[in-house]
Amino acid sequence: MPRAFLVVIDSVGIGGAPDADQFFNGDVPDTGANTLGHIARECAAGRADLGRSGPLHVPTLDALGLGAVAKLASGAAAAGLDTTPTGAFAAATEVSRGKDTPSGHWEIAGVPVPWEWHTFPDTDPCFPDDLVVQVCQVAGTGGIHGNRHASGTVILDDEGARHMKTGWPICYTSADSVFQIAAHEETFGLDRLLDLCRALAPTLHAMKIGRVIARPFVGDAASGFIRTPHRRDFAIAPPAPTLCDWVCDAGHKVHAVGKIGDIFSMQGIDDVVKGKDHDLMGHLNALVDSAEDRSLTFANFVEFDSEYGHRRDPAGYARHLEWFDGELAKILPRLRPDDLLIVTADHGNDPTWVGTDHTRERVPVLVHGAGQKDLGQVGFVDIAASVAAHLGVPSHGPGRSFL
Repeated sequence: MPRAFLVVIDSVGIGGAPDADQFFNGDVPDTGANTLGHIARECAAGRADLGRSGPLHVPTLDALGLGAVAKLASGAAAAGLDTTPTGAFAAATEVSRGKDTPSGHWEIAGVPVPWEWHTFPDTDPCFPDDLVVQVCQVAGTGGIHGNRHASGTVILDDEGARHMKTGWPICYTSADSVFQIAAHEETFGLDRLLDLCRALAPTLHAMKIGRVIARPFVGDAASGFIRTPHRRDFAIAPPAPTLCDWVCDAGHKVHAVGKIGDIFSMQGIDDVVKGKDHDLMGHLNALVDSAEDRSLTFANFVEFDSEYGHRRDPAGYARHLEWFDGELAKILPRLRPDDLLIVTADHGNDPTWVGTDHTRERVPVLVHGAGQKDLGQVGFVDIAASVAAHLGVPSHGPGRSFL
């Protein structure tokens, strides 16, 4: 009986988005952004040798079609990725008007976003006064720190010590439709932070802010502040049933790995496991062995994005790609003959680009279990339709199966 494994390597874009000129990092349009291509370029030039060396080495992904689909997306070859594919591959284009996590994942799951996301202006301060008042009332504090666009790690350096002194939450945002709250796990309290985000989420969602994100951290000013794995996303619910609901409604299991449960507000999901990417790989391996017939395992590996893309770290991003490639090589031989595994991404986050925000790009669709095929250009929604077709469940979205 068939099973499906849908794996999102978060932010591994491949350039070529036809509307990249309409999306920006600061004042610079995303035209020409290419996460994979530019990482491969940096590796080939010897500029990404920290903790690794030489050209980007991802033979398993390349055999599935990564190099071929990179060229398909933008016409530009990714340096060193020139293996003749043995899998099926496509370049996927997004139609939702966002380059963010919910937009990408919902559309991969068959539901494009039908609205424009609200974002906060890049000013200091950036949040409306009535929202700040509500945060303070719920938190029981006399004010907030932050109140601006910022990198999640930089703002801890800037505001962590003051937060420890005052107990006020650190509130910040980015070019994405997010409201993020950072607080110390021990002095502020993890449960208190989660309760604060949960209480504020309905207000932010009504404003069409996609996610309220709890960003707990530990440490002190002397030794430095470090974010913990206890992040929690309180996401607005998808506007229509997604692939997860289709599978669940057909009576089959849906297993979430990583932040998938948060992204879909646990709709259509039976269980979820969280942790760092290395831990999540262990959970994915366990599900390869144990997942039920006609089940969907939906996984997200976020550290490509959170640890290396936003931090503009090409060497770290390359190391993580090579780690993932090695782990994938161990998984593929253990899949059943009628299993389908798709590796894709939700947006780009070019670590060589200006700014610190996501980049608008096409994404790879690498398919194991469907033979060797050049699938050409597809839509994000076609991924959901293809998984549904493989599992034999009705597809209720606009996509068409490429299987």
